[in-house]
Amino acid sequence: MQHSQPSLPRRAFLQGRFLHSLKTEQEKMQGYQAIRPPWVNLDEFVEKCTACDKCITACETQIIIKGKGGFPEIDFARGECTFCQHCMESCPEDVFRATDETPWLHKVEIQHNCLLTHNIECRSCGDSCDSRAIRFRPKLGGIVELILALESCNGCGACLAVCPTQAIHILNIA
Repeated sequence: MQHSQPSLPRRAFLQGRFLHSLKTEQEKMQGYQAIRPPWVNLDEFVEKCTACDKCITACETQIIIKGKGGFPEIDFARGECTFCQHCMESCPEDVFRATDETPWLHKVEIQHNCLLTHNIECRSCGDSCDSRAIRFRPKLGGIVELILALESCNGCGACLAVCPTQAIHILNIA
C-alpha cells in the first residue's frame, strides 16, 4: 500500500481545500490535476480542444464532464471508463493518440484507510477490477492480503467509486 501527498494548487489552497472536508468527491479520488479522456494527447489538448462537448454527449458511461475552463475531464465518482472510443469518434479535432498506445498515464494507489489495514475484509475493489490489477491472496490465520499489480492496471476507474472508505486514489505516473 502506498501513500503520497499530492501537490496543492494555489487556487485550491486559497479555497481552503487543504482541509479534506472541503475537497470535492472528485478531488478526493483523483487529486487536483484534471484527467482528460483516454488517449488524449495532453501536450496539444488545451490548444486544439474547442470544448464543443461532443465527447461529453457521446460518453456511454457519462463520466466525461465539463471541467475547469470548459474542457472535458473524467469524473470517476460517476463510474468507470469502458474504453468504448465514442469520445474519440465524436471529436472533430485532432486531440487523440492512437488506440494501440496506453490510454492514460495514471494508475491507482491504495491509501492507509483501506479496510484491510484495519483487519476488515472487503473485496469490493477487486470484484470490480476486470483487468485483475487488484487481487487478494488468502493468508493463513488472518484475512486476505491485497495484491496490487500496477502493470495490469489500465486506469479505468472501476475500483474508485465502489470503495466504501474512498481508500483508492489516482496516482499520476507521468
